[in-house]
Amino acid sequence: MISALLFDSFNKYARITDADFALIEQHITRRFVKKRKALLMEGDTSRYVYFVEKGALRSYTIDKEGNEHVVQLVVEGHWVADLCSFVSQSPGNINIEAIEDSEVLLLAYHDLELLYEQIPQMERFFRQLFQRAYVSLQQRLNAAQSDHAEDRYRQLIKEHPYIAARIPLIYIASYLGITPESLSRIRKQLFN
Repeated sequence: MISALLFDSFNKYARITDADFALIEQHITRRFVKKRKALLMEGDTSRYVYFVEKGALRSYTIDKEGNEHVVQLVVEGHWVADLCSFVSQSPGNINIEAIEDSEVLLLAYHDLELLYEQIPQMERFFRQLFQRAYVSLQQRLNAAQSDHAEDRYRQLIKEHPYIAARIPLIYIASYLGITPESLSRIRKQLFN
């Protein structure tokens, strides 16, 4: 049986009945992922969207110099995917890795397409989810160009207070587009 956390996630943006959820459960696969193990590698086609039931994940890219750039940090109750690859069903450039030992629920592309036909509210849910992800990404890009690093860190901690306690600083710094040393200085100024 799938958790109430997933049911609550669906009902954030759509009205999913118990009967609909029972049908959805038939298309969900559970996977346990050890810390530092990958769910998706650059060059793979993203066949799934992932829902974090327990643990923490990060998605990231690697530039030509071998530097990692964190795109997304997610914990319980959140979704993650290489959305470009998933939607186009073509090879992508995102890596998804467990930060902690994690339990994730997988929903395959072809199953999601079936569910769109069987449960119209699923299409509404994922449209809302994808739109909000796009808006969030755009806001993050705007902030990276116009806000100071300290302001970006404050905003991140305000919106997601669990981040500082659970996510290693190196990943937070990468997510903010700053060096770990800069983040350490910011944290020292804020908390001393």
